Amino acid sequence: MTVIAGRYRLLDVLAEGATGTVWRALDETDRHEVALKEFRAPAGLPADEVPLLYARREREARAAARISHPSVVRVLGVATEDGRPWVVMELVRGLTLAETVDADGPLPSREAARVGAEVLAGLRAAREAGVPHRGVRPEQVLLANDGRVVVTGFGGAPDDPTGPEADLRALGTLLGTVTDGRPGPLGALIDRLADEGLTVTADQAERELSRLAAGGTPRTEAAPAASTPPRTNRGDDDSEARAGTSSAQQPARPPRAAPRRLPVLVAGIVGALLIAGALTYQAVRDDGPGTGPGPGGVTSTAPSEPGKGTATEPR
Repeated sequence: MTVIAGRYRLLDVLAEGATGTVWRALDETDRHEVALKEFRAPAGLPADEVPLLYARREREARAAARISHPSVVRVLGVATEDGRPWVVMELVRGLTLAETVDADGPLPSREAARVGAEVLAGLRAAREAGVPHRGVRPEQVLLANDGRVVVTGFGGAPDDPTGPEADLRALGTLLGTVTDGRPGPLGALIDRLADEGLTVTADQAERELSRLAAGGTPRTEAAPAASTPPRTNRGDDDSEARAGTSSAQQPARPPRAAPRRLPVLVAGIVGALLIAGALTYQAVRDDGPGTGPGPGGVTSTAPSEPGKGTATEPR
């Protein structure tokens, strides 16, 4: 098998695109597997411009190595073979966002919000390090087996004129693609990210995405405080988000005082019946002869005509 720079043994191809090929390779120095990106000059590029292109790619890769964020793929170094730079990166095991959507269809809204929040955090960290992204696509987002969301493809030119707004619009396009334009709070946020006026900041977008990922309602669409009970345990929201359930879907618990209402109601009914019985008894007793207590303590409710009624013995 081919060994690059006397150190990295190529094992198999992970991905291939217009700008090059990404290999799974073995670092024979420390026996760890890495991802190795081989750059390729575009067809038709004049021969005298090829070295300039490779030099630029190497500068970009070394700049990307300055980014330190869990949602950004780590660049470990640059190796050179036959005048071409090979970028050494951490090997992230998992599927790309594009592969996931192709296999399973559009992402559920909460999962899309989680992915969006982590992608945006990575894009912001890269911009702060002076390495803005050229425009993130589903093929450049990895859903790692360990649960991380990892963005690749960094290394824009240092004089990249785009600002933070470009990251937000790219994120809106990404989320619109992987959710297939689903309605609801996330859809409303995607529309705001795509708006020419861009009425949302990076801080606001990241907070709203994190809230949606946890099953909450965006502040811009929250119901009035009088009709929405306050949350007292945000840790529960986090655990529900991980379990795929929303706290908003759980039935509200009745107030503690509610169970006491039944005994009070029963006592009231019994009292009313006793009073009604006493009044009826008094009325029957005063009705004249032929009614009232009979012999042996029997209370008759029969009419005054003898032999045409029933009697109830007391227990």
